[in-house]
Amino acid sequence: MDYSNLLVGLDIGTTSIKAVVADDGKVIGAVATPNTGMRHGKIVDIDQTAAAISQTLKEVAEKTNSNIYRVVTGIPVGLLQLETATGITTVSDNGQEVGNEDVKRVLQSAIKSAVKDGYDPIAFLPSRFMIDGKTDVDDPRKMIAHSLAVRGIILTAPSGSLHNIRKAIERAGYKNNFFVPTPLAIASVALDEGERTFGSIILDLGGGTSTATSIHEGQIKYAKTDLEGGSDISNDISVVLSTSKKDAEQIKLDYGFAEPSLASKNDKFAVNSVGSNGQQMVDEVYLSEIINARLMQIIKRIGKGLVKTNALKLPGGIIITGGGSLLQGIDSLVANTLNIKTRIYQPEQMGMRSPIYTAAYGIVNYVYKMSDIDFLVNTAIYGGPVSAEPSRSSEKESNNLKRTVTSSETEAKEAYNKDKMPRRDHSSEKKENKNRTGRIKDFFKKFFA
Repeated sequence: MDYSNLLVGLDIGTTSIKAVVADDGKVIGAVATPNTGMRHGKIVDIDQTAAAISQTLKEVAEKTNSNIYRVVTGIPVGLLQLETATGITTVSDNGQEVGNEDVKRVLQSAIKSAVKDGYDPIAFLPSRFMIDGKTDVDDPRKMIAHSLAVRGIILTAPSGSLHNIRKAIERAGYKNNFFVPTPLAIASVALDEGERTFGSIILDLGGGTSTATSIHEGQIKYAKTDLEGGSDISNDISVVLSTSKKDAEQIKLDYGFAEPSLASKNDKFAVNSVGSNGQQMVDEVYLSEIINARLMQIIKRIGKGLVKTNALKLPGGIIITGGGSLLQGIDSLVANTLNIKTRIYQPEQMGMRSPIYTAAYGIVNYVYKMSDIDFLVNTAIYGGPVSAEPSRSSEKESNNLKRTVTSSETEAKEAYNKDKMPRRDHSSEKKENKNRTGRIKDFFKKFFA
């Protein structure tokens, strides 16, 4: 196998580590393993997290019969900050064609101008380039210019948190190529073009946190992270039924409902209770009432922020994903509580038909759809070689690679940072053709070498 085209998306979650492997954009394997080294979305034990990462990547390597050395890792919304950034550079006093190095230089200027102390850049989303201060373009390369400017949105994360993530990956025996903002990754697979444009909310119900992110006109307008998730529900079951956390988790998945009205008092199951002789019988309604109590707290807290920002009026409604969406009736509970239409998203590919893989799958999809400019952004942030000059692809393909340009970057930044989370999204809507596949291969051979 030619491993230069292999792409591995890593989702480091509070309760589990997920890895998805793709070759030329086609998923060939996915694995999830438990993680005990994190709490509420943050690493609290690097060695335990490293061990979980190592186990996950070794298993997926065996499953796909491949050698894995490097990964692309998602950064959760709770760690992200958003800033507007601008940069300018001289191309030539006499005017000359703009090349990759010129683009990289102006990107570095913009990134450097906006990164705050204690934070590192994750991604930069250019909204426009300016040739000689007067001509707006999406891709300035091959154009004659004296000067080149850029404006866009930069996503950053705390340096300490990024250090811990990198260190855990390194101790596992691997290297991280670059980071991808998890909400953008999820949006690239869970939302369609209309939902990204006209507005939707992604509700990611994870093990340690629950996150709602609203996206409108290609931008992340608002996000809210609640520091409770599926593990808190399992803990409630463990305490109330006096059973182990492991058994509580399995009971939740096997017999639990998000809506007690969907359960039946006549359907009972045995529970191994600590300190009792033998087992106790519990009905589904009682279990579901325990689950529902915690869920209602989470949904109502998240809902308050969505109401304040008018996000619940977005026509796309709420798209639910993450491990918590496996609870039966979660979609109707959210719909009835927040009075909004909902649906559940999970990948449809064989071997990962579970919402727990949404983020990891989104990472590989997001990276595979990155444009040449996106790759240059990564070289500006993370170093490495500059990718090859752009191939002469069709105008249709070029248009598919353009980001949505909006006039409200500043408002998006203020709304995001006010609540200590949102950012904007960029996406490519249509399937890439064979020419694009060739360009991606060229990049992987350079950047992932």
